[in-house]
Amino acid sequence: MTNLDTRPELEVLDPGRPCTATEILEPRLVPLGGVREMTVYRTLPQRQRSLVGAWCFLDHYGPDDISLTGGMQMPRHPHTGLATVSWLFTGRIEHLDSGGNAASVVPGELNLMIAGRGITHQEISDPGTSTLHGVQLWYALPDGTRFSENAFAHYVPEPVALPGVTARVFIGELLGSASPVDTRTPDLLGAELILEPGASARLTVRADFEHAVLAESAEVTVNSAAVGHRSLAYIPPGSDTVVITAGTTEARVILLGGVPLREQIVMWWNFIGRDHDEIAEYRRRYQAELGFEPADPRDAGKPALFGEFPLDQPPPLPAPPLPNSRLLPRE
Repeated sequence: MTNLDTRPELEVLDPGRPCTATEILEPRLVPLGGVREMTVYRTLPQRQRSLVGAWCFLDHYGPDDISLTGGMQMPRHPHTGLATVSWLFTGRIEHLDSGGNAASVVPGELNLMIAGRGITHQEISDPGTSTLHGVQLWYALPDGTRFSENAFAHYVPEPVALPGVTARVFIGELLGSASPVDTRTPDLLGAELILEPGASARLTVRADFEHAVLAESAEVTVNSAAVGHRSLAYIPPGSDTVVITAGTTEARVILLGGVPLREQIVMWWNFIGRDHDEIAEYRRRYQAELGFEPADPRDAGKPALFGEFPLDQPPPLPAPPLPNSRLLPRE
């Protein structure tokens, strides 16, 4: 998925930012392109917190009536220095990327796309889908792997059943379930948990991780803090237990975690780099490779970043203009 916020924003990850126990992050509404627009609820990034481990982006959407909104129509667009995680609850999305991968995104199955130094992809709702509901997640690649080749992985996690709770671990390890997917970003966790009304999940987690819990379908309690529907509860490192309790209705949550990244990262539009000049180069080369702007002499002789794409697909998205001032770390 692309970030089609009409106000492309800079997010810089500050590993020294102070945190408090069970901080509640409220979502902001972001329209995603198209004539009718599909609205998503974004809880990462935001001013008070840009990262949870290496997780840097969380969009929650639906249940979305495609007859009213047109669903997901994300034509070809770029990514660098990150990986995308598509996780659906309802519906079907068709994925196509310049690494030569075509796949269907369906409920309960992980589709992971690692951009590495560069990739383009598109995501379009299947014509047979009437309701779309899911999350789109990104995590940042560390210095050691951010210039690696792009890749794609698909994984179907087996459900883990506990009294009143069903879990699916799509990234990392939890409750004795381990995902085999190579993330190229060590020490990550991603899981879906469904809690019956009144049920509680007491999870043993890594104390060196920071964690976040998205109250996906209903209000829940996380470590005694009330978390409203669509809000995100942040838990800093130092605790080896996370307790999630449902209210009077069934509740689905998304649990994310990871060791703090401890790298300064600049995120603008769909690019992650380390400074303004990297972001400007990614934009410049994308615009030239896809024919939106002439090639710049500074890029002569450099290998293509964004790959080939089938000619019979919708036209690609151009990158928005860069800000007039240099992209600087946000305090």
